[in-house]
Amino acid sequence: QLQLVESGGGLVQPGGSLRLSCAASGFTLDYYAIGWFRQAPGKEREGVSCIRSSGRITNYADSVKGRFTISRDNAKNTVYLQMYSLKPQDPAVYHCAADWGCSKYGSDYNYWGPGTRVTVSS
Repeated sequence: QLQLVESGGGLVQPGGSLRLSCAASGFTLDYYAIGWFRQAPGKEREGVSCIRSSGRITNYADSVKGRFTISRDNAKNTVYLQMYSLKPQDPAVYHCAADWGCSKYGSDYNYWGPGTRVTVSS
């Protein structure tokens, strides 16, 4: 069974950092692009970042550019989203998703994790 599972969410103060992980089981991530999406209550799902299978090409939403870094460790079958300088507008449930290529549209992804919640509060 193909599964993605996110971890690393939690409560952090404004300006703080978190690292999210997206671990795959049942398949290898080597050939997949992995996207991170987030959805806050009452808001539409937003594409945050994506990394292609090679790891050499990454994309970021303007809202997180310069603050978030996506990376992958294919040996660990895991993709990471390092988040710095977290802001009050960043809280959401963060999901990772896998597909053959990067897209900012969630509907283009076939495999999704259940999500991990990020809360930013003082």
